[in-house]
Amino acid sequence: MLILRDPESVACIADGDVRDLVEQRFMDLSADDDYDPDINGYFIVVEPFDGVDAVESESGCPILHSYLGNARFGDPRFTPVFEVLEEHAACYEMVFVPSDGDFGIVIIIPKQDGVDPELLSLCAEYAEPAP
Repeated sequence: MLILRDPESVACIADGDVRDLVEQRFMDLSADDDYDPDINGYFIVVEPFDGVDAVESESGCPILHSYLGNARFGDPRFTPVFEVLEEHAACYEMVFVPSDGDFGIVIIIPKQDGVDPELLSLCAEYAEPAP
């Protein structure tokens, strides 16, 4: 997985459409002031063969689990925790805001072979089309 904490780091994203989206989000977050990962948060780009457990561990965000009751995706009691999940042509964009401030964790899930199929299923089920 790629952990991106500054706008210059987007150069390491191989997929041009995903790179363009992340560049745009960095610009959006720094429109009024310089981007600061301690204030604005950071991005995680899931790569093929990354385990969801590793992404959850890195982000501290429950992706396939509910906060309450330990229901897992697929269980009828499962309730997703993300704030926003948007579908783009090349990827999904999952946003978590773990507190009341502006700090957010954005997880980009490319629509690529090798990306965890359960994660892609969750995204396909819950994502809204990007505006």
